[in-house]
Amino acid sequence: MKNLKKLLEELPPIIGRKSIDKLLPGVIDPRHLANLDSKGLGPKRCKFGKHVFYRRDDFIEWFVERVENKKPE
Repeated sequence: MKNLKKLLEELPPIIGRKSIDKLLPGVIDPRHLANLDSKGLGPKRCKFGKHVFYRRDDFIEWFVERVENKKPE
């Protein structure tokens, strides 16, 4: 998948939830990720204090799965 390779090259290794809209503008809102996380449906997350972040590989794996399977939220 060509776009997946591009994402892997361009996204930083750690993605803060609050910065996701800057990295993928118009694709997913940080508040939506927080809602999904509260339901156990978001990507695997890490916390540092009150800050939530995602490892790039975990986020991309989750994102690709949702896009390919078109899972409802």
